[in-house]
Amino acid sequence: MGTSIRWTTRMRALLRRWQGAPLTWLIAGGFVLMVAMAIGTALTVDRFRQNAIESGRDSLENSVRMLARHFDREFEDFAVLQKSVIAELESHGIASADVFRSEMATLAMHEVLRAKASGWSDVAGANVFDSNGVLINSSRRWPVADISVADRGYFNRLRNDPASQEEIEVVPGRFGNGAAIVFARRVSGPHGEFLGMVSRAISPEQLESFFASAGLGEESSIAMHHQNGQLLARVPHVDAMIGQNFRNGTREQMAVFERTFVTTQLASPIDGKDRIVAARLLTGEPLVVVATKSLDATLATWRTQTKFFVAVAVLSIGLLVLTLFLIFRQMTRRLAAEKQQLDTAMNTMTQGLLMFDRDERLIVCNRRYIEMYGLSAEVVKPGAYFRDVIQHRHDTGSFHGDVASYCDDILSNTGRTQSAVVETADGRLIEIKNQPGAAGGWLATHDDVTERIRADERIAHMAHYDALTDLPNRVLMRGHLERRIAELAQGQPFAILYIDVDEFKGVNDSLGHEVGDELLRQVANRLRACVSGNDLVARLGGDEFAIVKAGTNDQAELTALAENILKALRTPVDCKGQEIPTDASIGIAIAPDHGDNLDDLLKRADLAMYAAKSEGRRTFRLFVPEYDAKARLRRQLELDLRQALARGEFEVHYQPLVDLAANVVNGCEALLRWRHPERGMISPADFIPVAEETGMIGEIGEWVLKQACTEAASWPGDIHVAVNVSPVQFRARTLALKVAAALAESGLAPGRLELEVTETVLIRDDEEALTILQQLRELGVRIALDDFGTGYSSLSYLHRFPFDKIKIDRSFISDIGQSEDSSPIVQAVVHMAAARHMATTAEGVETEAQREVLRQLGCSQMQGWLFSPAVPAAKLRQLLSAQAVAA
Repeated sequence: MGTSIRWTTRMRALLRRWQGAPLTWLIAGGFVLMVAMAIGTALTVDRFRQNAIESGRDSLENSVRMLARHFDREFEDFAVLQKSVIAELESHGIASADVFRSEMATLAMHEVLRAKASGWSDVAGANVFDSNGVLINSSRRWPVADISVADRGYFNRLRNDPASQEEIEVVPGRFGNGAAIVFARRVSGPHGEFLGMVSRAISPEQLESFFASAGLGEESSIAMHHQNGQLLARVPHVDAMIGQNFRNGTREQMAVFERTFVTTQLASPIDGKDRIVAARLLTGEPLVVVATKSLDATLATWRTQTKFFVAVAVLSIGLLVLTLFLIFRQMTRRLAAEKQQLDTAMNTMTQGLLMFDRDERLIVCNRRYIEMYGLSAEVVKPGAYFRDVIQHRHDTGSFHGDVASYCDDILSNTGRTQSAVVETADGRLIEIKNQPGAAGGWLATHDDVTERIRADERIAHMAHYDALTDLPNRVLMRGHLERRIAELAQGQPFAILYIDVDEFKGVNDSLGHEVGDELLRQVANRLRACVSGNDLVARLGGDEFAIVKAGTNDQAELTALAENILKALRTPVDCKGQEIPTDASIGIAIAPDHGDNLDDLLKRADLAMYAAKSEGRRTFRLFVPEYDAKARLRRQLELDLRQALARGEFEVHYQPLVDLAANVVNGCEALLRWRHPERGMISPADFIPVAEETGMIGEIGEWVLKQACTEAASWPGDIHVAVNVSPVQFRARTLALKVAAALAESGLAPGRLELEVTETVLIRDDEEALTILQQLRELGVRIALDDFGTGYSSLSYLHRFPFDKIKIDRSFISDIGQSEDSSPIVQAVVHMAAARHMATTAEGVETEAQREVLRQLGCSQMQGWLFSPAVPAAKLRQLLSAQAVAA
């Protein structure tokens, strides 16, 4: 319904918008979109231009950084010879230019220079000049040529300026063709007097050949300048430019020679083009590496991209214009169709719909509204006033009440949403919703919500009542208890009775779920009959019920109620033709005597109920504080039990099984014992139920099986070992695999292992149990039915399951040999077992008289304190060894 209303409202609003100025909005929107596309294209093109310039700048910076790092290393190596020669010359302590000239102009010094010359292939080798600029020695040739550099600027600067230690200059070569870059170093005497100089020279082409390998592309250049501005080498090479000084012009151009690292954009002093410039000063020499690239070359790729983006933008704008034209044409065609569709949709709605304007006049009324109330379309039509419509409904019998007051109420609240459910004379429930309109009117919908509301009521009932018994469930009971607890302050006590049907699981498993369900329904009816109207009876789940008894904390009254409940439940119940006796365990907690907190009271009623179960069932218990202590003790027992196996606290004791005919031990039953580090030996009756409830019995039982098989493998002869199997282990469906693993690991023959199972494992699913028993029989192990006759025994088990032995429960042995004893029962079991080729073992034999009677009845084995209690493995080995020696 809500979806239809929203759709109708949106369609009305859409029509109003399109009926306004659709062309204006269409054209304006298209123009804005085209402008946005143009601006976006321009911004993208500009961003790409900046990216191209930044990329070119990064490329130049990386190239200059690489070249500077390379030449720092190369020039350092190049200067090693000069520095080592000068260091050796100055170490001689030559005090005059004449002595320097005479000692340096020798063949021996030539050999020293030639030996030291290494590194770059220079123009003329290492050369030594005297204080007059005359060549007196060389690493290349001996004797030396008649050459003077007295006219060289670098020589005169070194001679005349003691502070000048090195000069670099491009000069016309005198040792070969073309220009040369000369690296000259001053040789000084002990007191700073000028003795001469040592020089090496390289050609600009040597530097330019390495520059060319950088490959910066078209309209690019790489040059090396002296820091004073003199050009030493350049790619592309221009002879006329080598040696010129470029340290002039703007501050940006001067910065190339003054700063350690410069990246800028300026007009080239060579070709006048705008260029990106990157320069770096070498670390060891007063030299600058400069790389440039024209802005035109840098932006070449960007221009190609720009053409593409502009073309795409123009094409997109053209497509947009075409699209707007097609939309405009299609829109005019669809307006009429949409109006028709809207009318059709309104008249096929499941809700009645009315729309009124601010003047209370009807704008729209669909066919469903008129049919819903049986109205006249001649009266209820666009233009009719709201009061006239309601009056017409009153006149035709679909409206009951005062027309004027109803209309006044609706009209006074048209500015907000109103909702109400009314019932018609024929029992229908109709939901009326009034929603304010945008222009001051309102929209009214009338919807046949009878089924939905009835369904909601059913769902609400299901959420708070038990489906089987129709009693309140746990959720409803908690809400009831919260109200009762709030009333405690007014002096109104109450009590909670937890009721658990005894042995219900056995009924359910043996007679089926249909019988079990009927039994629970009968129990619910009997509980209802035991309480008054102010009391609450609830089903908590499974076979658990609860009663909240109002207005009392009198223990005598509650005791009488509990006894009345037990009496009512003990009357046999007829379930599907079966007469079933029932009983229950009841726990009682009283508020405020036992607490005024909801969870505490529920917990204490539960503890009292479990106390009734543990003390024999079929009774009731009032909560006492000791139950809390017992619960904590059991919780601690569970926590300790989870650690006992890992800590090695378990032991396996063995009780001998005695052959009654031969009076010898021919088997032993493995029995689990727990030696607690603080509490000592804990009875299996205390911890086995906890292990089974928590599921730990599976892991513990597997450990007992392995321990027993390993121990039995060391016993003499063919004495077998009997191991109890819990129903939890049996239901795991991996029992046969674990037995096979224990036999293989211990080396025990399968025929010496006997597994004892109780009737409990057979009741739940005898077909599955039969499958598992057959798997065990295929392994070769023996199978015994334990505690025969104490549960829901059925003689059919002995026909369907392959048992090797029946163990007669101690309850049939204790009174044997006395008057009116159980001898006939034992005799019947022995004969029945013999007919099925099964052995029999009597449990709990404590007197010679019992043993003698059992021997006469033909029982196969006995076990009990008459022969031996369960003993540790070491003591059992002594007993078996003594028997073997006696034999």
